[in-house]
This record gives sequence, C-alpha cells and structure tokens, in this order.
Amino acid sequence: MALAQQVRPADDTSARIGLSGYGSRAFDSVPDTRTAGELLRGIDAAQCRFSPAAVQPPLVLYGGGDLGRLARDYCSGLGLEVAALVDRNAERLRQDAFWQGLPVFAPDEVAKDLKATAQLAVCVATAPFLPLAETLARDGWGNVVPFYDVAESLRAVHPLSNGWFVGAFSPQDMEETARVLFGWEDDVSRAHHLQFIAWRRLREEWTFEDAPVRGDDRFFIPEIMAHIGGVRMFVDGGSYDGRVTDRFLANTKSNDAHVVAIEPDLENSAAHRQGLLAKPDDISGRVTILNEALDATKRERLFHGGLGYASQLSQTGNRLLRTATIDGLNLSPDFLKLHLEGGELDALKGGMETINRCRPIIAATIYHNDDGIWRTPSWLMSELRGYRFLMRLHSWCGTGAVVYALPEELQ
Repeated sequence: MALAQQVRPADDTSARIGLSGYGSRAFDSVPDTRTAGELLRGIDAAQCRFSPAAVQPPLVLYGGGDLGRLARDYCSGLGLEVAALVDRNAERLRQDAFWQGLPVFAPDEVAKDLKATAQLAVCVATAPFLPLAETLARDGWGNVVPFYDVAESLRAVHPLSNGWFVGAFSPQDMEETARVLFGWEDDVSRAHHLQFIAWRRLREEWTFEDAPVRGDDRFFIPEIMAHIGGVRMFVDGGSYDGRVTDRFLANTKSNDAHVVAIEPDLENSAAHRQGLLAKPDDISGRVTILNEALDATKRERLFHGGLGYASQLSQTGNRLLRTATIDGLNLSPDFLKLHLEGGELDALKGGMETINRCRPIIAATIYHNDDGIWRTPSWLMSELRGYRFLMRLHSWCGTGAVVYALPEELQ
C-alpha cells in the first residue's frame, strides 16, 4: 500500500531562527505492515541535525498550562531566571497566584526587542510544535525551541527526561523495533509508533489522517472503556495528585471498585489525600494511597522528589528510599496503570506473578526514555500470553505515548 504524503521541511523562517533541524510529514492514511516497515527503514537511514537547546538568556516561557507550570518550577529549582510568560490567556493567568512575580504577556503585548533577543521555550504539548513555532517566528521571535529540548541540555543536574533523542539504530534495535511494529493489533498503533520514532530519531512531526493524537482519553481509550465496568481494583502506579484516580472513579459505574494509588513523592500524595477530604465518604473510602516507589526488585535507590509529576527514581535524587515491587504489595488488579517517569519496565518486571495471576488490563507510559522505542513493548509482547497490544499517542513532541495490553478474553 502506497501512502500519499506531503513532506515539508522547516520553512525559510524556521531556518533563519535555527529550526532547520525540525520538519514534518503528513500521510493520507495509516500504514499496513509492509508500508510501516519501509517507513521504519527510511527513518533509520535518514540523518538528523538535532542537538539539545542550551539555555540562552533571557529565557521566556510560552504557555501557562501544566507544562508551563512545570517549566517555571524546573527553572526555579535550577536557579534559572525566567524573564516572562507569554500566553493567550494572559489576563486570567495574571490573577493566578502561581505566576505572581513574573511578567505575563499576551502575544501581542510583547516588546519587539524581547522577541528578538529572548529564547522562547514552548511549553505546549497539546498541538504540533513546528506550525506554532513558525507562527511565532513570523511574529518576530528570533529563537523558538521546545521546552523539553532545553531541559535535555541539563540532564546532568535534573532528571526531567522528555527531550531525549535516539541515535542511529543498531541491527538489534532495527530487528526488535520492527518486531514490535508488526506486533501491534492495528494500523493506528503502527502509525503512532512511527510518529513517535520519527520525533525521537529525526525531530520530524509525522501525522496520519486516520490516526489523530487525542489528549482527552489517555489511559481510558475506547478499547478500555468497553470493559471499565468490570474493573474491581484499579492500581494507579505513579498517581501524582490523584487526577487519574478521579477519572477512573468518574468513569466506572461500579460502587464496588477500589483504587490503590501508589505515589512515592510525599508532596504529591499529601495533595491527593487533601483532595480526598473534599469528596463524599463513599468515594474517598474506596481509595488507598501507598507511598511506595515501584521497581523490579526491593532495593535502596535515590529518589528525586519535589518535582511535581516529574518526581522519579534518579541518581540526581535527594532522598534514599527502599523500593517496592508490585508482587510484594499482594494486590489483585483488574487494571494496572503505570506512569513512572521511565521506571515502567522495571515495575512490570517486578509484577509478573501478579500480572500472570490476575491478567489485568495494562496501560504504561513509554516516552520518558528510549525503552519506549522497543524494549518495554517487546518485553510485554514476549512475556504476556493471550494479550493484544495497542499504542496510542496522547500529546506531541514525542510525549504522551502509552502502550496498552488487553487480555484476549475481554474481546
């Protein structure tokens, strides 16, 4: 099957502001296995000019949503001065206590000299980067980069890892990636896998007309929602402040469903507990919060806390803790969700007895390190019998990638 496509490298404006390493390709349909293999070989053969974007003051953030808030906390923690925030909802954000002390501008309020001299870090993952960056360039901004590509230049001192880049594939990488690519249940998964690899390998944004990136159904895609009523135990691994737990409880129609929320960051779990106080007893009483860090084995490891949803096990950590395994917690999940900032594969390895015994639905993020290219999905496909596998992208810039494993008996 030949896919009609439009290849669009970064335009002249993009080249002028240093975006020539970014590009895009649009396809009119999703690929079958043969075409997917050809596209994968093309990615492997291509050259990439990407490199992390070192901080170049004055630094300005674009976007005041969840990622923008994370970016400000990130910069504050590293002693990096942020000159301003730019957001279309500037008037509302000026009233937000979180942004107090920082100039907040609407796009049309920014002085020309700031646009010309500032590094504008785009804190938006809900839309493609390149079209937005080119619009900003035409508006006068001289240096536009994704925030995660800025953070990638500071990995030695901060564990935030969403800006990683994967180099040329080894023969094993190609063999295993192709095996995963052909192992997905549907062509949408193949399209999203290729889209994910193209960004991580080439910093190209690929789009497939029949495979939209949806941000509103992360962890609760239709294939899972069809069986949500049968879930009696939802294990929310990496529960942050409880927002995914809340979504599960809102989606399930069962009053018997229980949640085990696992969150090692003490600030995050405290926020979750505080939120439960405002809920009716028949809701809050169905949630158990465990302050555990999931791992392949029980051992002592450094944990970097205080980073909001980016808190994680890391050598940059500020707290030594003893990790736990899913098997060691003696749980019986019907639905296992893991969002562990790169620790998903280790957690799965520490939960095989539980997974084999309970055969839960599994949803695991795979975008925090290059395990997501093939290691994590390959491990699942090799270790789980009688499961079908899907991949979906729920945001842009190579983020929001989730592998879903569903027991065949649920079909």
